[in-house]
Amino acid sequence: MLFAHSLTVLAEGIDLEVVFLVIGLLVVLALLLVFLKFFKLWIQAYFSGAQISLFELIGMWLRKVNANVIVHGKIAMVQAGLPIETKDMEAHYLAGGNVTTVVRSLIAADRARINLDFPTAAAIDLAGRDVLEAIQTSVNPKVIDCPDPKKDKQSIAAVAKDGIQVLARARVTVRTNLQQLVGGATEDTIIARVGEGIVSTIGSSVSHKDVLENPDLISKTVLAKSLDAGTAFSILSIDIADVDIGENIGARLQADQAEADKRVAQAKAEERRALAVAREQEMQAGVVENRAKVVLAEAEIPKALAEALRSGNFGVMDYMNLRNIEADTDMRKSLGGLDQGGGDGGEVQ
Repeated sequence: MLFAHSLTVLAEGIDLEVVFLVIGLLVVLALLLVFLKFFKLWIQAYFSGAQISLFELIGMWLRKVNANVIVHGKIAMVQAGLPIETKDMEAHYLAGGNVTTVVRSLIAADRARINLDFPTAAAIDLAGRDVLEAIQTSVNPKVIDCPDPKKDKQSIAAVAKDGIQVLARARVTVRTNLQQLVGGATEDTIIARVGEGIVSTIGSSVSHKDVLENPDLISKTVLAKSLDAGTAFSILSIDIADVDIGENIGARLQADQAEADKRVAQAKAEERRALAVAREQEMQAGVVENRAKVVLAEAEIPKALAEALRSGNFGVMDYMNLRNIEADTDMRKSLGGLDQGGGDGGEVQ
């Protein structure tokens, strides 16, 4: 009852016609603003035959889609005579794709007589590849340097069977393969495969002179290996831009091997010398040991003589004769120059 009474009071204080008039003006003003916002785009689409209604433009605005991109893209497609759905372009825009690049690539592919539809172009764009550049590369083949000069490497080094190092640099002409652009290997794979083929071809050459005389042998051999399989490119040609001679790797390896053999021989000779020195020391020690035994044996002679004298087995005259013999022997040694420092003293001849 209180709410009905409030409405009655409000109706009495304000004229209902004025309220409806204000509401109507607000609605008309809102429609006018929306119409003015999208009128220019709608006029462009209408007179270009793009068939984009005003309500579709409002829907794009509500879905936060850039209507300018969609309208201009579809106008370009219509003017090029290519069919396309507005919803497909909106879906690609909402997926984070570049609608303008896709549209330009489709027009370029059509002019170049390349079979490319919107889903394929959109997939390539969403995969992170530049679809317009791919179309341009398909029309105008691209040249790839091998090795990549951006990596501070000027040539590929390989060694022929005669041990001479050969330095080669190649230029690979490729064309984009649109069918394998999504998921296909990039330029780095092409460079790596071509480099591997160059090394393999030079390494299988009997002499470095064969490579210098026929550098096209490298390109023919490498090109026959189908190095573009599984890549985003088709190799058109492989041209050897430069061939040069490097170091004599074989001679250097032989010199290193000879130096290593020399060090091994020196080590073995030093080992034999050490063994000989050790053996000499052992023999000298044996001589000293035997001399010590002789001295010990000579020390027993006086004892034996004394024992013989005490036991009566050896007489005094016998002893004197022995001393005479020793004196005579010492004299002969002295006269013959055989006494080198006094002789051995008690040696019996």
